[in-house]
Amino acid sequence: MPLVLNNLSKRYDNREKEVLNEISLTVEDGEFVCIVGRSGCGKSTLLNLIAGLEKPTTGEILLDGVPVTGPGADRTVMFQEHGLFPWLNVIENVEFGMKLQGISKKEREERAHYYLEMVKLIEYKTYPVHQISGGMKQRTALARALCMDSHILLMDEPFSALDKQTSNSLREELQRIWMETHKTILFVTHSVEEAVYLGDRVIVMHPQEGKIAKIYSIDIGCPRHVYTEEFVGLRHQILEEVRGGAV
Repeated sequence: MPLVLNNLSKRYDNREKEVLNEISLTVEDGEFVCIVGRSGCGKSTLLNLIAGLEKPTTGEILLDGVPVTGPGADRTVMFQEHGLFPWLNVIENVEFGMKLQGISKKEREERAHYYLEMVKLIEYKTYPVHQISGGMKQRTALARALCMDSHILLMDEPFSALDKQTSNSLREELQRIWMETHKTILFVTHSVEEAVYLGDRVIVMHPQEGKIAKIYSIDIGCPRHVYTEEFVGLRHQILEEVRGGAV
């Protein structure tokens, strides 16, 4: 089920220039694609268009050949803010989306337990949300997103509000989960290191033109280690591209 963007552009009424300008891209089934760039380059807008939360000014988005015209069960979004309901406990939060979809109680419980095990939170399933840490809240949000069993997972800087140690731990978990589930993931981040650690490909957005500046293939096996010569070289190369585009 490939995701195809054809000449995708987006302009807001209060902006003279397009936020996105004729973006064309194909994301293959099971691919992990990271999108990096300076603030205001259109990363989150691109993700919102794919999610169906916004409509493009021109161009089209196709998922398995079918036009994307709005939100759908084939795409799940995970934002920077976890968006958990404070009046529900951990497992109730994880089951919430499935409950709205009318999934049976038995299947909801089975899926929730499976993914809470996967994100290492099963022992905390009955904890109120206010009693768990920020990192555990993001794990809960990740389990909730995975439970929806959508084909594509769209992640908009989900770890950026966390401390370095916690975000490093969560990206390791995400890499492991992706290797187990083979889900298609589009991941927006400000961190070039995070992008090189996670992605099959890294897309660098141009900061002024709303276009893709360059696409890097990350031909490093998983799991990855940030201190290897190959990793450091790629990180430096992509960081220079991001900084150069900003200049």
